Amino acid sequence: MSGDTVELLRDRLAVLEPLSLAIEDDSHRHAGHAGAKDGGHYKITIVAAAFIGQNTVKRHRAVYAAVGDLMRGRIHALGIRAFSPDEV
Repeated sequence: MSGDTVELLRDRLAVLEPLSLAIEDDSHRHAGHAGAKDGGHYKITIVAAAFIGQNTVKRHRAVYAAVGDLMRGRIHALGIRAFSPDEV
């Protein structure tokens, strides 16, 4: 299922038109954690022009909006590193 979730994340985040996107499935590091049974743990690093002029909170909100209902099932935790092109 984790491979499916990574592909779903990739599809959902496409709306932000990322210049680069890295998704790491970190679920194996959280085996036995109470929330791990309900969904996976993922880390993303995304670079998108959509983040130009936005602070961290707005960037994270944009990512969560794109991910949508995956946060209520397939994903228990999502680490986000979001950059504009001029920051990388």
